[in-house]
Amino acid sequence: MTQGEDSDVTEEEEFYDEVLDQQIQRLTIMARFVRTVVDVPWFSRVGEPLSAEDIATATAYLGSAGFPDAAVALVSTWDEAVEVAENPNWNSDWWETEEQLKAGLITQALEHVDEAELLNALNHVSGQCAGAAVEAISSAAIDAGFQPESDEDSFLNAAAGWAVAGAYQASLVLAAGAEGDHAFALKFRLFENGRLPFGVVGTTFSIF
Repeated sequence: MTQGEDSDVTEEEEFYDEVLDQQIQRLTIMARFVRTVVDVPWFSRVGEPLSAEDIATATAYLGSAGFPDAAVALVSTWDEAVEVAENPNWNSDWWETEEQLKAGLITQALEHVDEAELLNALNHVSGQCAGAAVEAISSAAIDAGFQPESDEDSFLNAAAGWAVAGAYQASLVLAAGAEGDHAFALKFRLFENGRLPFGVVGTTFSIF
């Protein structure tokens, strides 16, 4: 092997070592996040008045997502939360924006993490979050004296599903190495504050 060929091999090895290091770093950060998911105070402040931090975080989320003119609104009762959840008039632009943000993060993440490894890590996040969220929303409903009928029981499942989606999105932010002011990171902060952020309906961002 000539000196030039030896140099090429060394550079190639260094490249693959760097790629592997980046993957390990991202997956390690995601694993740490998974361990914190079960400790999130899921739904612990639903229905309470919005704090200054809630409003600031929601406003920052809307700005980052491209909806700076949307109003932040409190959903104060369980019955109202069920109505909001069942509202068919979700803002389609907001929905498409979140899907585009998710796709962008996946593309970024796959530049550093193997697809199978990324999928496994995301599934692990979702699985850990699902159990904690279902238990938390059920406990919150009992504490509030909310006794859902069959159709309203689906709201509890939906709420847990939104929590899982929020954790999934936040995990993607970490996998992609995006900044902490990414829209999904900000939305997850609302979950961490014990809230249930719905979505944008018309020009209103509702938070339970």
